[in-house]
Amino acid sequence: MIYRRFPRGPRAAVPDSCEGVPNVTDSRGQVRPPDGPGADDPAAAPGATSRAGRDLPAAIGVGVGLGALVICALLFWPPGWVVLVAIAVAAATGEVAGQLRRAGYDVPVIPLLLGGQLMIWLTLPYGMGGIGAGFAATALVTLVWRLFSAGLSNAPQNYIRDSGAALLVAAWIPTFGAIGALMVQEDHGGAPAAVFVLMIGVVCSDVGGYAAGVLFGAHPMVPAISPKKSWEGLAGSLVTGMIGGALTVWLIAGEAWWIGVLLGALIVVVGTLGDLIESQFKRDLGIKDMSTLLPGHGGMMDRIDSALAATLPVWLILVFWV
Repeated sequence: MIYRRFPRGPRAAVPDSCEGVPNVTDSRGQVRPPDGPGADDPAAAPGATSRAGRDLPAAIGVGVGLGALVICALLFWPPGWVVLVAIAVAAATGEVAGQLRRAGYDVPVIPLLLGGQLMIWLTLPYGMGGIGAGFAATALVTLVWRLFSAGLSNAPQNYIRDSGAALLVAAWIPTFGAIGALMVQEDHGGAPAAVFVLMIGVVCSDVGGYAAGVLFGAHPMVPAISPKKSWEGLAGSLVTGMIGGALTVWLIAGEAWWIGVLLGALIVVVGTLGDLIESQFKRDLGIKDMSTLLPGHGGMMDRIDSALAATLPVWLILVFWV
């Protein structure tokens, strides 16, 4: 979810929120400025083609390709959505766990990857209960794995820190991803329409926030966490998100348009919070992108951070409320 980075002149001073923050590296190990104003300045970023510092043609191409995969799965083989979610969750989990290990956290990667898949695929027979059981099993195996990672004769170092980081990854990525996988399963109250509402809502939010931020962005929203975001961009996201929500809930899900307005606003707000969580995570690790897997977007986690968080309000409203 990209709003706008505020343009800086060549002699502009670094704001207080970035003072003392060292240069960071991207996923390829290249030194880059911290995630602050000007960090994505197009003049300083080779190959960037937009005022927001993105390789816009590449971003659009990747976005269209991913969107086509989702649409084809939902229209012709809905279980394919679960497969796509499983792949995305595995990629995002691997990216985040890998960055943590590069930063010195000894997180158990194998239990996180296998546990994430367990959570997703247990939704097929057991629904929401499968997510809970899968998370409990993942947590237990992760804690035991880290406990004996140094062998039976040695006590693990930084056990609480590393185990806490691993459990954060498990709660953050595969848990919400499994809720997304559950959306398409009619046996558990889901329907492909819910996935359409989620994905179109996230896209509308991104497009509205990007356009409003580039054209009108002037007031930073949370500069200490993600200086690129502006209140004007958030307003643009809310407008397009509520319009998209009203249309998709009415035309696709067959529910009242005002429910879509409410849900669209929730997708924007919760999705923005999900994006901010990832921004702070990357600032703590001193990186710009989780990886370079998706040109114009960064890593898989950089692409799905908003959608992961937004799965919860979509599921709660379209399944439990209406």
